[in-house]
Amino acid sequence: MEKVRNMKKHVTFVGALHIGFGILGIIGAVVVFFALSFALSFVEGIDIAEEIMKAILVLVPVLICVTSILGIIGGIGVLNYQNWARMLVIVLSALNCLNVPIGTAKGVYSIWALLQDETVDLFNQKAGRVPMN
Repeated sequence: MEKVRNMKKHVTFVGALHIGFGILGIIGAVVVFFALSFALSFVEGIDIAEEIMKAILVLVPVLICVTSILGIIGGIGVLNYQNWARMLVIVLSALNCLNVPIGTAKGVYSIWALLQDETVDLFNQKAGRVPMN
């Protein structure tokens, strides 16, 4: 029972972590959009460079925004002990491992916390399912 109580703290922290970083990601996407818009003014008149910058101007902020929104949704779901959210956060955490060093730490910790047997049992109990032990 003590381990389940400890895992509740880890799950709460993982959910809050993903919500917090999701909000920061959305703010970062807006900053990147404006920075790339400013950079676009330096390549006006150079056709190929302008086209590449326009593509980057759209793709990078959209990618950051989509992963951030998914992180917020997953974080809220994890706080509510939804099993689909646990899976979503595990996938997002695996992708976060590519963001060295902070994303790696966040990703490894989230994966560790969400794959523990006690955490799986906790999510199953909240969903009304019987543990598989």
